[in-house]
Amino acid sequence: MSLRQAVAAPFRAKGRERIAESEFVVALSLDRDWFSPDQAKRLLDVAASEGLLAREDGDLVVAFDPEDEPVPDDFRPDESIIQRRSTFQRILDALVDAGEAKQEAVAGINALQSDLGVTIEAAAVLYAHRRGVDVSDHAARARSEL
Repeated sequence: MSLRQAVAAPFRAKGRERIAESEFVVALSLDRDWFSPDQAKRLLDVAASEGLLAREDGDLVVAFDPEDEPVPDDFRPDESIIQRRSTFQRILDALVDAGEAKQEAVAGINALQSDLGVTIEAAAVLYAHRRGVDVSDHAARARSEL
């Protein structure tokens, strides 16, 4: 996932799992020239909302091992990663990452929603559960959005 790679890059470059917010923004905007400073701040917000980063005492702490996320030399993230994704989109991405065909997953989720009369997020959680895909973190978010 390119969001994880973009988040990992500044931490890998610094060799640490904790860096200042300003270091993160500079790494993405000036050092790598991937984003403008405002876009880098937006990416920071999106990554935090998705649980990839935590803010602690003015610093950013990565929630995964950045060394486990390869960042190829020719990698350049798409600007679409700085948009917030809905809970449904996150669950759908988890299903696709687990090998589900996107079109089949959407059709199955829509059928469940229609049959059960629940929200699209609830149907997506149930669909993923039935497929053995762990989306418990997204399920909690879906529940909180009800």
